[in-house]
Amino acid sequence: MKKLSILFFLFILGYAALAQKQATPFEHVEPPFWMAGMKERSLQILLHHSKDNLSEYTVSLSYPGVTLIETKRVENPHYLFLSLALAEDVKPGMLPFIFTRGKKKFMYPYEIRAKSNRSQLTPVSAADVVYLIMPDRFSNGDVRNDTLPGFYQGTHRDRPHGRHGGDLKGIGDHLNYLQELGITTLWLNPVLENNQKRESYHGYAITDLYRVDARFGTNEDYRLLIERGHAAGIKMIQDMVMNHIGNEHWLVRDLPEKDWIHQFPEFTRSNYRNSVVSDPYRSASDQAKMSDGWFDYTMADVNQRNPFFATYLIQNSLWWIEYAALDGIRMDTYPYPDKDFMARWAKAVTDEYPDFYIVGEVWINSIPTVAYWQKGMMNTDGYQSHLPSVTDFPFFNGVVQALNETAGYETSMARVYSILAQDFLYPNPSHNLTFLDNHDVTRIATALRNDPAKIRMALTLLLTTRGIPQLYYGTELQMDGDAAFHPDIRKTFPGGWKEDKANAFEQTGRTKEQNEMFEFTKRLLNWRKGQTAIHAGKLIQYVPENNVYVYFRIGPGQRVMVIMNGNDKEVKISTNRFKENMGSSAQAMEIISGNTVTDLSSLTVPPNASLILELK
Repeated sequence: MKKLSILFFLFILGYAALAQKQATPFEHVEPPFWMAGMKERSLQILLHHSKDNLSEYTVSLSYPGVTLIETKRVENPHYLFLSLALAEDVKPGMLPFIFTRGKKKFMYPYEIRAKSNRSQLTPVSAADVVYLIMPDRFSNGDVRNDTLPGFYQGTHRDRPHGRHGGDLKGIGDHLNYLQELGITTLWLNPVLENNQKRESYHGYAITDLYRVDARFGTNEDYRLLIERGHAAGIKMIQDMVMNHIGNEHWLVRDLPEKDWIHQFPEFTRSNYRNSVVSDPYRSASDQAKMSDGWFDYTMADVNQRNPFFATYLIQNSLWWIEYAALDGIRMDTYPYPDKDFMARWAKAVTDEYPDFYIVGEVWINSIPTVAYWQKGMMNTDGYQSHLPSVTDFPFFNGVVQALNETAGYETSMARVYSILAQDFLYPNPSHNLTFLDNHDVTRIATALRNDPAKIRMALTLLLTTRGIPQLYYGTELQMDGDAAFHPDIRKTFPGGWKEDKANAFEQTGRTKEQNEMFEFTKRLLNWRKGQTAIHAGKLIQYVPENNVYVYFRIGPGQRVMVIMNGNDKEVKISTNRFKENMGSSAQAMEIISGNTVTDLSSLTVPPNASLILELK
């Protein structure tokens, strides 16, 4: 038996050496490799060559633990799909596929690697703070990849909608800044290839689902950035898109089948009405336009009901998790694709990696409609999404609105209270991704009229209430920008380019106002790391009185009291009303100032300010 194993090994080596000497017969082989030990035993391999009739080949395979179930041909003869079954105990190695067409015969080796050990990775949770970076606008670490042959767009920093040159190296060069600030998790807007003719910088019109955009770096650069981040205690969430791909994607330019994308007699947009999907009274035409209409002229709408494409997309996500050691996925425009496919996709990912974090972008300002999409929701139509986390747009909108309006029975601090009082609708509100701004909405500084006091109040709410908080790059510097003009909210980080006059990555390069906001955010983030009461403790809130909102976070051995004064004048409050949750505490430390408060019978709060008290 041992002798046979050695002979088989030598046979594979010989074929592999022969294959390496000849030009590859395929332009695309996807996934590029696969993993032994996956719970899902089936594997679909896509083979493509735009100038060859692959449908004429017959394929055979002999490898222990792997069975070639079927060679599938589709409308376009440039494609072959290989359907495989992998045994539970299949060993890593090179699968020697034999391709035959008449007298032509060749071997193509396909790699099976060992599955990674993810047991050492800590799942993304409410203990984390996510930092959102638009890679093109953060830092240009390698000018050599700014403008490359074969890409429609080079770097033109003078053009608002153009590429500005930020890359993966620029992010890696500033991991120390993120560590100092107190960030534990990164979310990068899509880093995959976007070889589009215009506005490719944002990343959401992907032209290759298995390749990092070369103007950001290589696949290996991405993997090494994540490895460095993990060593620094920083996790990585990858931004993915299931609803659409770029119209310059090679799959669109040479479709395997006509129905891989939704096509109409004339260009048809989505109606962008997320609520249609969960609407019990929706019309079929509204549903079709929502799910099948294109997001934009350059974004071909994907048909996830095509079985080949559905499997392709699921495998793509699993491949990136394995290859790059991802900690999470942020899924763009979650309600737009076929919702049954999205449930299948989320279940496939979480079945393979039970603690893996997925957050779906559900851009709806309705708590019941957002809750519809979260795992565990008992929807009346029976739909189960399997999606662990949703973007909390109602929280975002509520905080911005509350801090911009005068006090009333349902306004200002009462609005914040009311939003959290509806958390009974969410299966798991602690998993909601909460935020104050992102790459699509007006920056919080602009939304709050550049009022530092109110920005600090917003940050306090974000970082001490329930959920997984997300910061947008530059919020810690009070960067501003109006979403009426998207490039205005996607400005380059000051100091990310050698020619920048100021370097905000360094204390000496920041203005007085920037340093004050940075130090406030840094203090709060680094304090938060050790507070299990904030991460996993109870949230107990009191109905606001006189526009003063008080809530507690209570965990084993920890009590945190937060007081929000939404008034334009100083207030002094008696704490008798809160004794039930203050316990026997005789003093407290005020987190931002570091001062000890020795008299808790009454507390004074400055105008438009908050107190964060760690009770002792």
